[in-house]
Amino acid sequence: MSVVKKVSAESNTTAPWISASQITPWILAIVFLLILPLIFTSGSALTIMNQMAITIIFALAYNMLLGQGGMLSFGHAVYMGIGGFFCVHLMNMIEYDNLWLPLPFLPLFGGLFGLISAMFIGSFSTSRAGTVFAMISLGVGELIAASSIIVVAFFGGEEGIGGDRTMGPSTFGLDFASQIEVYYLTATWLVISALAMFLFSRTPIGRIANAVRDNEERAEFLGYSQRNVRFISFCASGFFAGIAGGLFAINYEILTEENLNLATSGSILLITFLGGVGFFVGPIIGAIVFTLLQTVLSLYTEIWQLYLGTLFVLTVMFFPFGLTGLIAIHLQPYKLGKISILFRPYLHMVVPAVVCVLSLSSLLEIAFHAKHAAIGEEQMSLFGIGFNSHSFLPWMIVIVLSIGSGWMIRRIAPGLNESWDEANYVEPRV
Repeated sequence: MSVVKKVSAESNTTAPWISASQITPWILAIVFLLILPLIFTSGSALTIMNQMAITIIFALAYNMLLGQGGMLSFGHAVYMGIGGFFCVHLMNMIEYDNLWLPLPFLPLFGGLFGLISAMFIGSFSTSRAGTVFAMISLGVGELIAASSIIVVAFFGGEEGIGGDRTMGPSTFGLDFASQIEVYYLTATWLVISALAMFLFSRTPIGRIANAVRDNEERAEFLGYSQRNVRFISFCASGFFAGIAGGLFAINYEILTEENLNLATSGSILLITFLGGVGFFVGPIIGAIVFTLLQTVLSLYTEIWQLYLGTLFVLTVMFFPFGLTGLIAIHLQPYKLGKISILFRPYLHMVVPAVVCVLSLSSLLEIAFHAKHAAIGEEQMSLFGIGFNSHSFLPWMIVIVLSIGSGWMIRRIAPGLNESWDEANYVEPRV
């Protein structure tokens, strides 16, 4: 069956592309991206913001599969990595073979290479959905990651492939030697890619992808080929993942096997779930939180991955719609005019919750230091307080605080649940 079907004016598979109320967030986002380097001016901050923007594009591309199409992929880093590797080779061709190609257009070629790879792999992987698709994506991802060590001519082996972004022709007088120039280039592609993916979700094929995700048999009865719908979504996702790979090549000027392996694919899955699969802005929030934890929190603790994993598990268990869903569930109390009912119980809960989190993290930090510190290095510092991690007193303090704050949370929780039910109660119409 053909994916392209006649859609009448009365069909409800289409929706307005973008309304006036939806334009405002985009304008605010553009203004925010423009002034952000004026607030954070250091080179390390610019690097973190570049990494955050690249991760946002990659997460939004992955959400086109998982959130919109219902396809769980364990190897989506392949398309970002392949796009990045091709861009590094293009950078070297610009330097050594006199290829004329302005650097701002390089991510577009990364997207094209990602699209070609997605078309080839998607031609057989999208024939099935669910577990079969997930296992095929896992196998393909591991196959290409292993090949990156073997095919040295293209992937560079364990050392990877490097390039120089400053060797290309000047664009409007910019040679992109400084991080601020790379930031604005990355931010421009972020806006272009995010807007294109948003508009794709508003097209008939984007809406049909939602239908295939929810009930593929019913979509077939309506005359749409579920395989073709999945294939188109898969190719579009590979294209934008390749753009992210091209930006990664420009920002870091090197690609290695780590850009293709299962760890990177697992990270983007974690990011998307953490932010919220069912929302367009979910991957954006997830990418921001993940990047901050990865870059900032890792400067203060060696077990930051444990905190990230714990946050992910708690989100999946208690907030399956992610951090964005946690915000979205407050829309109904707000529309009902009952949001103020939640202020008092939230204020009562915030202090013991913060104490519980800090005390439990302190317990983990003390245990890690006591176990892995070098012989004779018993002193450690936590929250600016120095103490002996092997003494009994710090252990007793954090354990008492953990138990006490946990007990207070259990006492406050029933009242919070009652206030939540009251804030969401809709009076029946007579």
